[in-house]
Amino acid sequence: MQLRTLAIAALAAAFALTALPASTVAQQNPEGPRVTVKKQTTKKRVARPARPAGQIACTAAGCGRIPPNCYPTPGMRWDGMPSGFDVIICR
Repeated sequence: MQLRTLAIAALAAAFALTALPASTVAQQNPEGPRVTVKKQTTKKRVARPARPAGQIACTAAGCGRIPPNCYPTPGMRWDGMPSGFDVIICR
């Protein structure tokens, strides 16, 4: 218990020593603390050219844009039933 009391006393003393310089600075400057304001800097945004609207196809590998000179067709399973995916055919 005595060790705990000693530790609390040491922490209180350390806190009092760290708070001391702040109070002496306030007494030395009667106008109050000086505040410096940084000038706000902004970055210019560069506008990127928009991509032309193209077709999107969902294949078994995922959905994505179709390359130029290509078109999607419905995919079929081996038994002739639609698979639910598109097949991309390029010329």
